[in-house]
Amino acid sequence: MSIQKIGIVGCGNISGIYLKNLTGMFGKRVKVTALTDLIEEKAKKAGEEYHIPYIKKTDDLINSPDVDIILNITEPYNHYGVALAAVKAGKHVYDEKPLCAGREEAQEVLKIAGEKNLRVGGSPDTFLGAGIQTCRKLLDDGWIGRPVAAVAFMANHGHEHWHPGPEFYYKAGGGPMFDMGPYYLTALINLLGPVTRVSGTTKKSFETRTITSEPLNGKTINVDIPTHIAGILDFANGAVGTIITSFDVYSHTLPWIEIYGSEGTLRVPDPNTFGGPVYVKRFRAEEWSLIPLLKDFPENSRGLGITDMAEAVVENRPHRANGEMAYHVLDVMHGFHDASASGTYYEVKSTCERPAPLSSQ
Repeated sequence: MSIQKIGIVGCGNISGIYLKNLTGMFGKRVKVTALTDLIEEKAKKAGEEYHIPYIKKTDDLINSPDVDIILNITEPYNHYGVALAAVKAGKHVYDEKPLCAGREEAQEVLKIAGEKNLRVGGSPDTFLGAGIQTCRKLLDDGWIGRPVAAVAFMANHGHEHWHPGPEFYYKAGGGPMFDMGPYYLTALINLLGPVTRVSGTTKKSFETRTITSEPLNGKTINVDIPTHIAGILDFANGAVGTIITSFDVYSHTLPWIEIYGSEGTLRVPDPNTFGGPVYVKRFRAEEWSLIPLLKDFPENSRGLGITDMAEAVVENRPHRANGEMAYHVLDVMHGFHDASASGTYYEVKSTCERPAPLSSQ
């Protein structure tokens, strides 16, 4: 089987695990042939460590004949520009989350990609890991009966306490919903299917944040986006979901995700990871049962989504972390904010298919 060649745009915080996995555990399935970053020092250092050619200009990398797929791991507000340039150049593109900052931007990328028969993929790919894939099998096999409801909670006090450059988390395309919501919503859509309607309330609790991490310790950030979002989701299968994402909470005892069925409850592991634990409690059981992971990739397998997409190009099959699902997640996330601003429900205009379960490799 021919191997697709990947060019990486963006060598920031998250690039390290991509480079490690795409040259390591997935190194026989794809090949990283070039990388670039606006900060030349970062790109050169990564290139030297992983023996990958550095290309100074993003346009030169995108147009390189030695690149088939662009892995776009720039900051959220740059996703659109890089993705648009990629598809216009005839390249497949895989974006870190969110797909783009705005709906219209993402629609344009998907439209051009469709016209050119190109693939668009989108992070996260954690739903392909052993933990959530095990949950998918349990649901599909009827362990908790018919899903009737779900909850999802992501709450912390923001990234300014540990991230070296946290400012973009408080600008357009950032915030707890657009930063972490994709993990939770992608997991829910993989498990329960698409969303038809949402409502929501959003709040900005603090006008400014003070960075306490290095190297920007002491710098004040202006907060431009809501930092606490509470939403309700109506799924096409009839289930009702509740989600909270917040950068305003110091500590809590909430679960990551739970699915409530007609015959029991499924406790889903952290959707920002690939592993477990997975718990089930059937309606007559007195205790929770810890379920052994039934699928592959329990370790940090970031890069699995783009690898699946690369192989799907060659095999001419649908890929799992696809642009339609990533756009549906983006539409739903904006929907919470739209509903809060209007005081009404948002009828979700997009939809997607549940991606096929990941078979053992």
